[in-house]
Amino acid sequence: MLPKKFSQPMFLIIMSFGMSIIMSCVVTLVNTGFNDRFFERYFNAFTFAFPVAIVAAFIIGPIAKVIVSKITSKD
Repeated sequence: MLPKKFSQPMFLIIMSFGMSIIMSCVVTLVNTGFNDRFFERYFNAFTFAFPVAIVAAFIIGPIAKVIVSKITSKD
């Protein structure tokens, strides 16, 4: 088990991983269609998308947290 202080970074990494899987699959499918080389193209897209998604999540995550706290009530 990891200490609680790593929960936010781990959340961002896991979320980035899941989103990269889905987005790279959908974008590859829409742009190139499904044929015998689909999985090769999909894997190439994913290996590029995952690192980009991690960086984006670490940049956008804290900004999104601030925006959400400003537009939601403090019940």
